[in-house]
Amino acid sequence: MGKHRTPYPAEFRARMVELVKAGRTPEELAREFEPTAQSIINWVVQADRDAGVRHDGLTTAERQELTKLRRENRQLKMERDILSQAAAWFARETGAVPPKGGTDS
Repeated sequence: MGKHRTPYPAEFRARMVELVKAGRTPEELAREFEPTAQSIINWVVQADRDAGVRHDGLTTAERQELTKLRRENRQLKMERDILSQAAAWFARETGAVPPKGGTDS
C-alpha cells in the first residue's frame, strides 16, 4: 500500500486546476510543486465533473453524500443488531421465548 499523507488544501488544488486550465501541463506543475502529475490530472477531472463538463463519475457533493449515507447505514445496522439482541435477551428473561437450545418437552 502507498504512503498516506494529509490531503492538499482545497485552495491549493483549485490553484493547480486553474494553472492547468491556463495552459500549464500537470507534469510541469508536478516538477515545480509536490503533487504528482496524476494527482493534478485527477483534480482537473474532478473539477470538470463538479462544473458539469464531465458526466463520467460522481461530483464532490455526490461523493460526500455517499460517504455520509454509508456512515449512517453502518450506524443503523449496528443499532438494529443491538436492538435485536436486546429484544431477544428480554424475551428470554421474561419467558416469552424458550431459551436457546431448549426443548419443548
